[in-house]
Amino acid sequence: MNKGRVYLVGAGCGDYDLITLRGLELIKKCDVLIYDSLIDKELLEYAENAEKICVGKRSGAHSETQETINSLLIEKARENKTVVRLKGGDPFVFGRGGEEIIALKEGDIPFDIVPGISSAIAVPELAGIPVTHRLTSRSFHVITGHTAEDILPENMKAYAECGGTLIFLMGLKNLPKIVHSLIENGMSENTPIAIVSNGAYAKNQTVRATLKNICNVAENSEIKPPVIIAVGKTVEYDFSPTIKKPLEDISVTVTGTQRLSSKLSKQLSANGADINHMNHLNIIEYRNNPKFDKALNDIEKYSYIVLTSMNGAEIFINKLKALKIDIRKLINIKFAVIGMGTASVLEKYGIFAELIPNDFTSEALGKLLAKKVHSDEKLLILRAEKGSLLLTEILDKNNIQYDDIKTYGVQLDYKTEANKTIDTDFIAFASSSGVDAFYEGGFTISPKTKIVCIGEITAETLIKHGVSGFNISKTKTVEGITDTILKIVEENSNEKI
Repeated sequence: MNKGRVYLVGAGCGDYDLITLRGLELIKKCDVLIYDSLIDKELLEYAENAEKICVGKRSGAHSETQETINSLLIEKARENKTVVRLKGGDPFVFGRGGEEIIALKEGDIPFDIVPGISSAIAVPELAGIPVTHRLTSRSFHVITGHTAEDILPENMKAYAECGGTLIFLMGLKNLPKIVHSLIENGMSENTPIAIVSNGAYAKNQTVRATLKNICNVAENSEIKPPVIIAVGKTVEYDFSPTIKKPLEDISVTVTGTQRLSSKLSKQLSANGADINHMNHLNIIEYRNNPKFDKALNDIEKYSYIVLTSMNGAEIFINKLKALKIDIRKLINIKFAVIGMGTASVLEKYGIFAELIPNDFTSEALGKLLAKKVHSDEKLLILRAEKGSLLLTEILDKNNIQYDDIKTYGVQLDYKTEANKTIDTDFIAFASSSGVDAFYEGGFTISPKTKIVCIGEITAETLIKHGVSGFNISKTKTVEGITDTILKIVEENSNEKI
């Protein structure tokens, strides 16, 4: 019996944390995640073990045809997989979710729907514009503004006379046509209008004017899509939130692997920062690894398992599952890890590390092991190809037995970037590999950008590339980087007062 099924999930608009709890739980459990371009990519991190397929669906950019997407949903479901079709906003608000459901019904595929917060309501709201308000507007009308059919004169006459708030989605290109048609069909040229760009993200922009002058104002402001256009009396209100986050109006470039940069980005985004992602490091797991397989099949001969990264910990757990090794075989084995992040990965599976050094470095971990490990005990070290030599040098000096197995490598991914100079307020380096990838990729940092790195080893790599004047976080964690940026911003604010 085919157990495949499809869930159409609205991702909401803007930041990843505007998704519903129900939608997030489905993402965590799915086998396949088929997603649109406009969703916040932080959501992909929750689908850790899923196949991820981007189908585009962004104005002005290449995307799969709707027919191809429909076929893909059916194909994956027929492979007995649980599929999440993740759509920006709400599946049914210009999301073509209905077309996908028709295809699923014709293919006899079970499906369910999870609503999402539509940009039609949320984007104006977060910009301080209510779509309805007592005695001002008792209705609102959502119109797609990027197709000629929706802004034909006969349609615009009805919109101009409806008396409610008009919300045009994706209409910046057709703004002059929209404005001209509304005025031509009787709407006052003094009617308030607002354009909100990148709504529900930290880096948003709102311009307000009237129908009479909005085209000039928009052109002078250089506002960019994606945008929401709101027209009507409620645009006169400004209900913008007054609780400010400490990193509002602060931009940060985050470098490193997807996992590490995602964790740091969430910390910074929670404080209001606008994030520029530069994930130029890809983790390449060594799947055909007989030495690794043999060590795990003989796991009981080791007294300690040593893990130096979150990625290494995940690979270890996944390999245990792949080899069908009962976790109860670990009952007499202790775990030594380099930091709290790695420890937290193990804790998800009910494993708690016995040894965590106060200083999250390979050297500190080596010294701690040298104190704790007995001469008759053997370690299994599972780590990256270019793991620090300091760890094994310390173990060798103390005559400690170990097997040092490389379970993954870090591959530099030099994506084409139009701008090779980073000019955000901050750039954060969470690893020395990230520093190497950045400079080997030909990037530079503008004089205005402050550099923050995670510790002394990363700092040494910056110096190797001729960089000076950077800030080192006091604790070697992503929380430490966030705290360092917060402190610098606070100190600069105090200087201005």
